[in-house]
Amino acid sequence: MSKQILLVEDDESLGFVIKDSLENKSYTVQLSSDGEAGLRDFDTGSYDLCILDVMLPKLDGFALAEKIRKRSKIIPIIFLTAKGMQEDKLEGFKLGGDDYITKPFSMEELIYRIEVFLRRGTASPSTGVLHGTIGRYQFDPNSFTLSMGNFQQKLTRREAEILQYLTDRLGILVKREELLIALWGDDDYFKGRSLDVFISKLRKYLRKDEQVDIENYHGVGFKLVVK
Repeated sequence: MSKQILLVEDDESLGFVIKDSLENKSYTVQLSSDGEAGLRDFDTGSYDLCILDVMLPKLDGFALAEKIRKRSKIIPIIFLTAKGMQEDKLEGFKLGGDDYITKPFSMEELIYRIEVFLRRGTASPSTGVLHGTIGRYQFDPNSFTLSMGNFQQKLTRREAEILQYLTDRLGILVKREELLIALWGDDDYFKGRSLDVFISKLRKYLRKDEQVDIENYHGVGFKLVVK
């Protein structure tokens, strides 16, 4: 079955080019021209991935992503950002975005990023055990959940991927570059900043067990430890 993509882009020409290029790759694309229409289409459809322009009329891309995240923690969200708007990228990650691509961009780059997410969507982000423990937590990478007693935290796909990568290497220092390349495909400065955002969120989720921590080796990498 063709993968379903929600594309929200108010630039009519760019929207048509992206839609046409993705449909030529056998994706099914719903194109929405503003944030409110995008939210209506999301609520009435079933999608495997969202592509959201940041600068949208009626409801901007960040606000739209925030509303989508309340409905689904796991659907991948790729932001389209204006050249030079680097602060947009960090804000997007804080709101639950998984990746970004800066205008102008090549369709080959966009398609590559889409394919990376959709390949991961056909399998668990787990590269090791299907279900495991982290201290007193139960971590299920298949359902993107971290739980302990009555506490349950639903993770985003990216959060689950990072936690699984560290869990598979429990007690081992994982270099920043290794983690970025494994999950993002490159290790540029702003992806590194976004990694820090995700790590901070995971630390917050893991605070209920004082024996569990993600240690930060400044400028080097991270280590998941159970003391």
